[in-house]
Amino acid sequence: MANLEISMKETMTAIEGAVGVAVVDYTSGMALGTLGGGNDLDLDVAAAGNTDVIRAKVRTMEHLGLKGEIEDILITLASQYHLIRLLKGRGGSGLFIYLVLDRGRSNLAMARHQLKRIEAELEV
Repeated sequence: MANLEISMKETMTAIEGAVGVAVVDYTSGMALGTLGGGNDLDLDVAAAGNTDVIRAKVRTMEHLGLKGEIEDILITLASQYHLIRLLKGRGGSGLFIYLVLDRGRSNLAMARHQLKRIEAELEV
């Protein structure tokens, strides 16, 4: 089991092209921790904004009567991938990992695979 800080460091080093990562409580929109980012990427603002994305998707699924859980949400920009992965188990309910990848330096399939592995080891 890895704690939050270790998991975020592993995300930034193990996932090629990682620009920033945050673990976010989507009930409040507050980031429990962030790593990376910079002048062009305010992870606290992104955490709050992506909370709205999750809430909207959950609401839409309810209106449509869709069953099941959201595994992840992908937002594709011209130069970046934004990956939102909802945490499951061991106190992860209500939390998500927000990962920003440089599109030119990352492999999306590998990033999703690595993020799933990191999530499984994360203890919040």
